Formats: sequence, structure tokens, C-alpha cells
Amino acid sequence: MKPYYITTAIDYTNAPPHIGHAYEKVLADVMARFQRLNGREVYFLTGVDQHGQKVQKSADKAGLSPQEFVDGVTRHFTALWDKLNVRYDGWAATTDTKHKLVVQAMLQKLHDAGQLYKKSYAGFYSVRQEQFLTDKERGPDGSYGEEWGEVVEIQEENWYFRLSDHVEWLKNYIRGNPDFIYPPHRANDVLNSLEGNAQDLCISRPVERLSWGIPLPFDEKFVNYVWFDALTNYISFAGYLADEVGNEGLPQFEKIWPADAEIIGKDILVPAHAVYWPIMLHALGFPDEQIPKLVVHGWWNVKGAKMSKSLGNVIDPNVLSDTFTPDGLRYYLMRDIATGYDADFSGERIEMSYNKELAGGLGNLLNRSINMAQKYRNGVLNPGDYDDEINQALRQTVAEAVPLYLEKMNGWDIHEGIAAAWKIVTHANAYVDSTKPFGLAKDPAQAARLDSVLYHLAEAFTHVTVLLNPIMPTAMATARAQIGWQMPEGFKVSDLKWGLLPSGHQLGTPVPLFPRLEIAEEKK
Repeated sequence: MKPYYITTAIDYTNAPPHIGHAYEKVLADVMARFQRLNGREVYFLTGVDQHGQKVQKSADKAGLSPQEFVDGVTRHFTALWDKLNVRYDGWAATTDTKHKLVVQAMLQKLHDAGQLYKKSYAGFYSVRQEQFLTDKERGPDGSYGEEWGEVVEIQEENWYFRLSDHVEWLKNYIRGNPDFIYPPHRANDVLNSLEGNAQDLCISRPVERLSWGIPLPFDEKFVNYVWFDALTNYISFAGYLADEVGNEGLPQFEKIWPADAEIIGKDILVPAHAVYWPIMLHALGFPDEQIPKLVVHGWWNVKGAKMSKSLGNVIDPNVLSDTFTPDGLRYYLMRDIATGYDADFSGERIEMSYNKELAGGLGNLLNRSINMAQKYRNGVLNPGDYDDEINQALRQTVAEAVPLYLEKMNGWDIHEGIAAAWKIVTHANAYVDSTKPFGLAKDPAQAARLDSVLYHLAEAFTHVTVLLNPIMPTAMATARAQIGWQMPEGFKVSDLKWGLLPSGHQLGTPVPLFPRLEIAEEKK
């Protein structure tokens, strides 16, 4: 079976990461871990976009070379991914020589095929977005909106890609491949953007205006502008043209392509990823079955407003992970948003998710289950022969959670996958309240029933540690260590069957999994 290839939009290194970056990477890491748990080999690629005019200007302002500047910003990203336990297989940096060689080879192929041409253009240019603007970007009053920042009039010669030649193909491809974009309703946004006269794509900048980029192999007076640089990382670091350009140490392209999921934010769906990117691949000769799948996530807003520096509402994931632990942040980010839709960040909600759900629900269940087993049976489990309807109901909940979890996770409904696993947590906590093991321990005649209760709690929680492992890998490994059970090498979700813990199994020492936090309210 082809490895599951998952990748994310590479992060533009003109500023440190914010919670949106963290969400995207955690989402990809969770899916990569889930697919491995589902029996798939996985290749997970992420990285950084390091070229561009804004980077060049920021480096000049900081008194650094562009490479020194992007290296410094990149360290913020890699440190955060390490902190949040994001474990990728491939790292894409657009300043990497391996990447540059592939970009130049692609451009040469398109040039030789007549897909690139040079012309002079006069028009309006957004300095902030680093792109030429058309009348489609004008507001009702004829002016360009504030989202474009400074807009200047420029006349210059550049190289263009014959994008317009492939627009009809793209429209037909989108209509014929409903699985191209997730969630599916985003396809309408793309089709709407393709209405009207198609424009060719400017893919260069003169070196006198932008030197921080990849030189065009057929015209040294120009460097490649963002699209054939940043977007190409999805294939350059997956081994595309590796033999042709002499790249080594990369995957075998034909074995992992196409990408099963390119995870991007909704703001870069149109035009970059749903228009430029598939057309670039089509122009290079990629057949329809080799076009990658796009997974489009929404934004984290604050009280309905998009996060922005100007509003002062940007959320720092480093601060959150320091307060709520990396796994606590991972849980919140996955539980409180439906993939593909927007969500509102809430300080009160993340505190409640940690204290009530993780500390009070999950952590407390583990702690009291092991404590009771240690207190009443020295931590030794004995399933015994006792059974009743209460036990059967808990086992049924555990059994039913697995297929539901698989369905939801495979469908990118991560929050619903968590909810499926949480049914076990909720039922097990209620099971403690209904069986009252502390009362059973006082009656020698109830010894067999007490044994079965203690066993059912430990066994049910062991299943939970497997299901929630992609979400909270560190915490679940800690929980398994306390239970005294290691997930075997190559263990899959489908291997979950009642009876993971044998008779006579020795539980470990209980330690609070998520110590409750006392968070002082900010002074008004």
C-alpha cells in the first residue's frame, strides 16, 4: 500500500508563529499519528517558506542578511514544533539547494514547452501581498482595500506562466472530482473565482527589485517569485526529479505521490493552492489521478474577529503550552474546532477543557482507578468470573467506541473522534459511581465483584490511551506507564480487544496526569 503522504502549507518566515500555525501543525501531526495507528506507513512533510520581498526588507531593517534573518525566525518554528511534539519525517526549507535545483528544473521544462513567456506590464502592485492587482481586487468605490496595504503603480518586464490555457481543464477537474477539496463546499469558492476572463500568472521579479529568490535558469536578470518556489516544496522534498537533478536522501517520488492531504488555511485556498498549484502540475504533465487532495482548515478567531497584530489579539501558543502543557493545548486545539470551519479562541474554554475534562474527567479516572486497585489489591488485577449488566454495558461502550472513532478520524472529524473515545471516559466515571468499589471493599462477600470492577476500570482506560494517543501522545504514554502496559510495536486500533491486561497484571504507581491548575483572573 502507498504510504500516507501528508503535508502542510510551509510557514512564511517573516514573523514568529502564532496559534494558527500551531493548530495546522498539530492537526497534521494528529492525522499522521492516527494513520500509523491505523496500520499505514506515513510520510509527513512540513517546513518554511524563506524567500520573498518582505523577508528581504525585514532583514535589511534588522541589519542582517536574508539568510541570517530567516534562520533566526525558523528557529522559533522548529522550537515550537518540538515543544508541541510535532514529529515530521521531512523538513522543507525553500533555501535548501535540493529545492532550488528542482524549482529551476521545473521552470526550464515549462520554458522549453512554451508555457512561459516574457512581457512588459504596467499596473498596480500590493507591497504587502507582493502581487499585482487587477480590477477584481478593487472595492465598490474603485479603490483597493486596506488588506492590500501600500499599493503602488509599477511598469516593468517579467516572465509569465500561461495559466489561462489550463483553466477549463481545472473547472472540469473540480466538477469531476468531489474529493479534491475537503470540506467539499470549498470547491464552490474555487469555481466562483474562475469565472470571467482568466489571467496569466506573473512568476518573476527583476533582480534589481528582488534579489532574495531562486534565479530563473533561462534568464539571470530575474528571480522566481513565490508560486513556483513555495508551492513546489510539496514535490521537491518528496523526491520529484531527484535523479535528474542529483538529489539524494529523499523519498522515491513515484511511491508516495500524490499527497493524500495537503493541509492549508482557507485564506490560501484561492488562488494559490486550488488554482495555481493544480494547473502548475497539469502543465508539467501530471495526470488527473496525480493531483493532490486539499484539506482546508478554518481560522481561530477572537470574539468573532480574525487575529491580527493591529488588533492586538494574536494568541501565543508558547504561553498556552507553558500554562496548559503541550498535550493540554493539543487537546484543546483538536477538540474545540471542526476541521474546515472557524472557531473562537476562548481563555475560559481552554481553562475549562484542561481543569474539567483533562484533570477532572480523564486524569481523575486514571488516578482513582489505580489508587483503588493499589489500596484494595496491591495493584494486582484479577478479572475473575463475576459479571453483570453493569459490566456488560461498560464493555459494550468500549467496543462501540472503536468503529465510531475510526469513522470520524478517517473523515477528518477529529473533534468527533475524540468524542467517541470520551464516551468510554464518561461511562467509566459513571461506572465508579454506580458500583461503589470503596463500599464493595468493606464486604468480603463482594470480593469477586470488586476484582471485576477494578479490572474493568483499568482495561477500559487502557483502550482510551490507545484512542487518544494521536491527540496527546506524551500524556497517554505516561498513563500507560502507570497502568504498566506498553503498546506493542506495530499495534493498531483494529487490535483493540477486551483483555489487553492479563490476569495477575501489576499496575504501577498513580501520579496525577493533569494536575489541576489554579489560574488567577486578570485584574481589570
